Amino acid sequence: MAKNSSTQVFAQLRAYESRNVTFMEADGSWPIVWARARGVNVWDSEGRKHLDLTAAFGVAAAGHANPRVVRAGQRQMATLLHAMGDVHPHSLKAVLAKELSALTFERWSSEQAKGKRRKTKGPAFTGKTIFCNSGFEAVEAALKTAALATGKRGVIAFEGAYHGLGYGALNVTHRAHFRSPFRAQLREFGHFLPFPDAVGRGVLTAPSASGRLRRAEDSAPYPLRELRTRLEKLLRRGDVGAILVEPVQARGGLQVPPPEFLPHLREMCDAHGALLILDEIYTGFGRTGKWFACEHSGVVPDVICLGKALTGGFPLSACVGRAEVMDAAWPVSTGEAIHTSTFLGHPVGCAMALAQIAELQRLKLVERTARLGAWLGGELAKVHGPKSKVQSRVRGVGLMQGLELVRADGSPATEESLGIIKRLLHRGFIFLPEGEHANVIGFTPPLTITQRDLRRAIAALADELATLP
Repeated sequence: MAKNSSTQVFAQLRAYESRNVTFMEADGSWPIVWARARGVNVWDSEGRKHLDLTAAFGVAAAGHANPRVVRAGQRQMATLLHAMGDVHPHSLKAVLAKELSALTFERWSSEQAKGKRRKTKGPAFTGKTIFCNSGFEAVEAALKTAALATGKRGVIAFEGAYHGLGYGALNVTHRAHFRSPFRAQLREFGHFLPFPDAVGRGVLTAPSASGRLRRAEDSAPYPLRELRTRLEKLLRRGDVGAILVEPVQARGGLQVPPPEFLPHLREMCDAHGALLILDEIYTGFGRTGKWFACEHSGVVPDVICLGKALTGGFPLSACVGRAEVMDAAWPVSTGEAIHTSTFLGHPVGCAMALAQIAELQRLKLVERTARLGAWLGGELAKVHGPKSKVQSRVRGVGLMQGLELVRADGSPATEESLGIIKRLLHRGFIFLPEGEHANVIGFTPPLTITQRDLRRAIAALADELATLP
């Protein structure tokens, strides 16, 4: 089949794809058509090379088309392309479920037992998994788990949260842009509380060289007492079965909460019999300089939702819960699962996930991200437009950072941010805007990116900032 030019592709999309999906500028300045990708680079349909600072929504953690991950998928496709979900299993589904247990609950409980975190009694925890296809499906499996385990329909979520766009997930996704058109069909079981953004609240949280979060000495503590009071009030009503939270809000604007935040939530859940569900679909698998972002504060959830970087490019996600919780929620199958799908635990996805995890370990990308992220935060802090009325501030942790642009009056510099991102695209750098107002220029590159490539991207960003009026 002959390759189509970008002009042909855009014409076909306008004719045959729902018009609400792909945004296309009338002047052709956005988007580009991806033709191939390798490592940290993407080539468009016109043959132009771009440095990818997005990792395709954080998916390509071990690099685009990582050879070992690709070969694992190819071998599996030639052996068993599809299996039967919840009926006749394939072996890799069992292997991957065991691996996810080892990476999460078994590792956490082992570290607790060694005294690295709060001490725990009894045998080591294990995890049990429900495999899904997309991230929002993992969230919905977690919501079902909480409802079954606790018998309570309510869920506490947070302003700025993005947990996906399925009808269950929309109940806990905060942004009106996604929710408003469908509110008449939602059960509205979500209760939203403010997300305690450390940067926005004057508590600057930055990654240290070790990758752990630290508080600036001269900053004032976030008033968590007020949030705790509101949480207590909701939990005392008796109809809340879970608190669902992203340890770092990605699409919410790379918002990092104060270090005390997750421990507070863990304490409240324990006190009121609710489950703590962590959405680590974006933050998982090393993105923040830890295998999972909850490890920065030493908090162990009841359920964790995983996706994106799990496979490096195949649609597979997972809802992994502490075995005791999962067994309390889900009955033994009697021949018909009450939550399943045709492609559950797809064999190609499982093969690629196992290879992806092995690559993250072999290349020591989690540890590397902690070091590179600490350097990145320092370099971004130096970037500003000296003659501009637009101010910038650094957000995020690890290789999940960015510059928030605000005007002198404190309003989000949305137009300026989008303009910079579009101009950088034509200079060969792929960035995405983050946050409700699209005024955060995000750095979420493949974890394999070099310091040299990051320097190039930062220099180009600084050039564009300097041109602002």
